[in-house]
This record gives sequence, structure tokens and C-alpha cells, in this order.
Amino acid sequence: MGERADFLVIGLGAMGSAALYQLAKRGASVIGLDRFSPPHIMGSSHGETRITRQAIGEGRDYVPLVLESHRIWRELESETGESLLTACGALVMAPGTGTNSHHGKPDFVQNSIRAAREFGIPHEVLDGRAVARRFPQFLGLTGSEVAYYEPGGGYVRPEACIAAQLARAAALGATIRPGTEVLSIAQDGDGVRVETSAGILHAGEVVVSAGAWTAPLLGAPFDRLLGVKRQLLHWYALDDDSAYRADAPVYIWMHGTTDTDYFYGFPPQAGEASVKVATEQYADGTTADAADRTVRPEESAEMYRRHIAGRLAGATPRVVRAAACLYTVTPDRGFIIDRHPAQPRVLVVSACSGHGFKHSAGIGLVVAELLTEGRSRIDVRPFALDRFAAAPA
Repeated sequence: MGERADFLVIGLGAMGSAALYQLAKRGASVIGLDRFSPPHIMGSSHGETRITRQAIGEGRDYVPLVLESHRIWRELESETGESLLTACGALVMAPGTGTNSHHGKPDFVQNSIRAAREFGIPHEVLDGRAVARRFPQFLGLTGSEVAYYEPGGGYVRPEACIAAQLARAAALGATIRPGTEVLSIAQDGDGVRVETSAGILHAGEVVVSAGAWTAPLLGAPFDRLLGVKRQLLHWYALDDDSAYRADAPVYIWMHGTTDTDYFYGFPPQAGEASVKVATEQYADGTTADAADRTVRPEESAEMYRRHIAGRLAGATPRVVRAAACLYTVTPDRGFIIDRHPAQPRVLVVSACSGHGFKHSAGIGLVVAELLTEGRSRIDVRPFALDRFAAAPA
């Protein structure tokens, strides 16, 4: 008949590891499956650091998720002794005049300021002159820029967060099956039948948090709603790190009018004379299985030429390392947290659209509440599937 559990979690990256941990914490019988061995480099949750900020320019609906995530990561740090969240500060900057956009949302800096004021998040509003005085690593500022600075922002360590949640889940009784590919999911009466490369499993309910593998696994309507985009991460050598003081923040710097006229980055890590930076692209699609995970030298050279040269103190064109990751993107670049329309015992989570890791621990809590209590204290209706009902097929 196959092994049975109350819940199965498919995909153990950012969202899946968090959901597995929170379900195990509630004493549920739960099995987690991943086709690789998480944390791994095949999906969206690798690269050492991910920006976190509590006032979310993508919209106020995300703020409760990230606030819960920060609380959970601090809790996990106390339980495991691991360093997961570094609050070095976060700077979000845009031109002071004209239009700008980030993650498909205009007026991103002003949206961040409004969210901070609404939720009482400590912050400052700076102009370009103040940024240049305070953070000398940023070059070429005109002085007219507008910036949102959040001292409680910073970065989380994705691999460490995933590993910590999986370790705690296992200690609390969860079963973890790496190297297991899910072949099909079918709701059957009062449960769900899951066919895997290692045999058949049965569960009362299933969480699908498979990122770029979600659409091939589930089919309609996700095959028309989820696109996969290859993204690149670059680490450039510093010939002088004196501008990067102890208070150097993470940053998102919009220097033009479109979603591609920007880059984001991190201060140098301890013992590393390099800076990690990246931008985003939404024009070229790929698939989880076909994605090129090798970054070509000319791609790093173009990134440096277009975004880094003349903007980051000490950054040279010499590439220390580079990596590729995957975004799974919805038409409105928002999340999906909702039941499968044809299989209500299947809860679909993620489609992070490039800004999900900061929210992942909180989303794990939401998943556990939905499955064990029938409702969540955090309103996830803005992430429902029906918002796409009017979109063309």
C-alpha cells in the first residue's frame, strides 16, 4: 500500500524546509522529499547570502511574513547556535526624479517608506549626499537620489537556514528523503497518492514547494502561470576594501527607469576581499532541467560594465566566483500560496518571483497553520490563484 503520513512536503528549499520544520514542531507525521540533497545549488536557494528587509516595497501584504521570518530565525539561532540573520542594515536607493521600478512595482522606495511607517519599522530617509557621506563605498551619486535605510535589515544565509530547519525537523520526528524524485500527484478520496522514484507514498495532504519544478509536476493552470528565469550572481575582487566599514549595508540600487536598471549587493564577508552583486532578467525563459548553471566570463564582464564600474569603491573586473540560480516567476511577480484548484488536498506554495527567501520562514509557519488549524493568523488571500482568473491563457 505504500508508506503513509499526515503530510508530505515536496521540495525542501526555502519554503519546503520551513514548512517541514513548522509541521514537525506541531507533532505532525510528515515526510519531506527532494530530488537532490538540500541545501543544494540546483534551484533558487544558494549563494551564501540573501537580502532581508522588513518594510517591503513589493507591497504591505508581505510585511507580516518577513516579520515572522526574523522572529523564527532568531529562535532557530538560539536553538542551534548557528548564525542565520545578520542585521547590518539595508539601503534601497533610486533616482530622486523620474520613474523607477523594481520587481514590477513603481515607486519602490516610497512604497518601502510607507510600509515602514504603517508597521512602525525603524528607518531613515536619506538623499544621495547623506548616503555618500555615510556609506563611502557608493560612488557617482548626484546627491538627488532618494534612499530608504533600515537598520534592522541585512542578510540571511540561505544554505544555513535550510540546513538548520531540516535538522530541527528531523530532530522533531520528520522523515527526510533526499534523492527522491516525485513523478505524479493524485488526490484519491480523503488523501493524496504520490508516486516517487522510490515507490508510492500516501498522505492526508501534500505541500508542493518545488520551485522551478512545480509547473512540470502539476500541469494546468501552473504551466501558464509560472515562468522560470535564469539569474546570475557575481563576486568581484576588491583592490581596496577601506570604504567598507563595519556599518556597510546590503543594498538595492535602482539607477535607471526599468526593472533591469538596477543591481543589488552585499558588504564583503569576513576574510573575503570581494563583493557579491547581482541584477535580474525577465526576458529569457528556461526550465529547471535545461537551465545553464555555468556563468560565462562575458556575462560577468557585461554585469561589471553596465552596473558596477564607477559605482562600487574598490571593485575590480576580476571575478572571484560566479553562480547561476533560478527564479520561478508569476505574471504579477507575486507569490502563490493556495490550494490546487482541482486537488484541494494539495497546497501549492512558493513561486517566489525572486523575492521570497526573506519571507520563507514565515511562510512555513503559514503552511503549518493552514494544514493543522485550517486558517493562518497571517492573511494570505493576496497570494491566491483567483487573482489570475482574468489573465489570458
